[in-house]
Amino acid sequence: MLLGSLLTKLESASYSGALLENLNDLDLVARIHAAGETHGEAPDEYAAGAVARFSRAASDEDWLGIMNMLERSQTPAMDCLRIMIEWSLALDEKSGIESEASCSCGGQGGCHADA
Repeated sequence: MLLGSLLTKLESASYSGALLENLNDLDLVARIHAAGETHGEAPDEYAAGAVARFSRAASDEDWLGIMNMLERSQTPAMDCLRIMIEWSLALDEKSGIESEASCSCGGQGGCHADA
């Protein structure tokens, strides 16, 4: 799967939500729920927003990590989503995000905040 196609799918809350159901990582799922609540989002919306934010703001080193992972992954969509969510959660935790006024994608379009 091409990276652009994968990112387009992952930015869909329904697609990311389906992948979240298979994470099998209770700690990560709890962190996603908490972060989603902070942004006023359901977990699937937070996951899709995390992908959008990563796509927009990740460093070259972060992208290199994604590319290296994709080369050897048996589950590229799941692994890509996990990395992007963990990146987004770390950014939120570092920034001390507490505002419900903005969504996790930063309000850059395509999210419920634009509705």
